[in-house]
Amino acid sequence: MAEKIEKKQDGLWENVKVIIQALLLAVVIRTVFFQPFTIPSGSMMPTLLVGDYIFVNKFAYGYSKYSLPFSPDLFDGRIFASEPERGDVVVFRFPPNPDIDYIKRLIGLPGDRVQVRDNVLYVNDKAVERVPDGVFRADGGYDTGGEIPVFRETLDNGVTYDTLDQFTDTRGDNTREFIVPEGHYFMMGDNRDNSADSRFDVGFVPAQNLVGRASVIFFSLGNDTSFLEIWKWPTNLRYDRFFKSVE
Repeated sequence: MAEKIEKKQDGLWENVKVIIQALLLAVVIRTVFFQPFTIPSGSMMPTLLVGDYIFVNKFAYGYSKYSLPFSPDLFDGRIFASEPERGDVVVFRFPPNPDIDYIKRLIGLPGDRVQVRDNVLYVNDKAVERVPDGVFRADGGYDTGGEIPVFRETLDNGVTYDTLDQFTDTRGDNTREFIVPEGHYFMMGDNRDNSADSRFDVGFVPAQNLVGRASVIFFSLGNDTSFLEIWKWPTNLRYDRFFKSVE
């Protein structure tokens, strides 16, 4: 009888060890390599939709205190740092309140001059190529009841992506010229009329605030469906977005 109890305890301990190892592995992966994020707003439509679940590559730009859980003040700046590229879709900490994660497209590098004039984006006084690319209609709470014009932009490094421009006379359609300071970046949402970004309260984003580069959409639910509403999945899953690269 004592031998059976001992074997049962050994088996229980082995199960506990496996669970602990799995949890530690998950923490390491989330901290060092990839972290899942959910898209909560429409500021990056049509590239990212509300209800997209994405993986963010955390080693793409190196690590800062914001790469770690609870953001401990263990070091300043970034270690193993590498420079992001213009056009990257970046998760970063909101400069006025670093407890909040934002996701936008990197438009301006240190030293760049960025301005929007009559809906056209200029970088270093050169207009970014912009051509009509159809229309877009969102689902759920972001459905405006009509189709929104889409414009494809192509940056000087060849990165190309779609943007939305529903109106032609908003505050963000004509801006002052922004000169990006050293060690900072200028971010914009692809949904140009509905994005809080570096044109407004976000301001310039310090390099330390970068969390990582959005890499892939691994899951997507439309029509404001909660992840927990499993009974709604069959009619609201966006299968065509599964494992789609973020560009």
